[in-house]
Amino acid sequence: MKIERTECFLIEHGDLILPWLTHQQLANISLTCKSLHYLTRIITRNRISDASRTFESFPIPFLNNNNNNNTYSYFLYTPSILYNNNIPRYQPWGNSVISPSPVWRNHDETVTFVDVVGCDCGEICRDGCACLGFFDGLDDMGRECGPGCFCGGECGNRVSQNGVAVRVKIVRDERKGWGLFADQFVGKGMFLFQYAGELLTTKEAQRRQKHYDELASCDRFSSALLVVREHLPSGNACLRLNIDATRIGNVARFVNHSCDGGNLSTKLVRSTGSLFPRLCFFASKDIQEDEELTFSYGEIRKRSNGLPCYCNSPSCFGTLPSEDT
Repeated sequence: MKIERTECFLIEHGDLILPWLTHQQLANISLTCKSLHYLTRIITRNRISDASRTFESFPIPFLNNNNNNNTYSYFLYTPSILYNNNIPRYQPWGNSVISPSPVWRNHDETVTFVDVVGCDCGEICRDGCACLGFFDGLDDMGRECGPGCFCGGECGNRVSQNGVAVRVKIVRDERKGWGLFADQFVGKGMFLFQYAGELLTTKEAQRRQKHYDELASCDRFSSALLVVREHLPSGNACLRLNIDATRIGNVARFVNHSCDGGNLSTKLVRSTGSLFPRLCFFASKDIQEDEELTFSYGEIRKRSNGLPCYCNSPSCFGTLPSEDT
């Protein structure tokens, strides 16, 4: 009788605790009793069905047809860039009752220019919007309305600010590991998603990359630290963005490299009033459903011990691009 009451208690209250556990903690606790094993199976199934934890407009599933236990990849999810004072330590995942806090959304607007006023077009901007010319001279940078504007989220000049724009899925490959695939047709020029994660100082990025390299040398560890250099109009300096999606990020962390450039192109997009631009991905060609999404990580290969590349393109170099952070 006491055992039955204990199991009822676990089933009733376990879903308040278990979604906060990591995949390893969840695996360990599932071995303790049948009730917890049952609950962990439900949570695991829910995690597999949606990597985004309902942050995005539609679910982003994990698919693994290989005979191994890597049913999903554990990481914390953010739909946009996070700054040092906004990094969460834990996040519930796997229970529809517990949803992520809405305060995590729209982090792109937390660092802004104080004295910049956006457009006053109304709810939806039209041709002639002042924001479209705000960054004249930065030809290869996209421009959008920002936190100081009067227009709303439905404005056509906020394309990259509403999360993942197309249906995608995360698929396991025996050699490459996890990769991101289109789950619908994507036309050339369409916006797909931005690269979200922690925005780091260069010093912190260098420290982490050194740590990641040490982990990779001991085991099969894959980091998602991306370094972007934006050359300023003067040509004498550049803005460096260090975005780390290793621990917390969005689906862009799963995009693999292709030596032929892949089917995605990247573009820096800045919102009026925002201090930092976002790195956004667009389709460089028509992309068919079930086609893997890839782009070039770069051309520099300075390390003698570079990781092998499995892109299978005719122009494959054999190793992934790499340089000292």
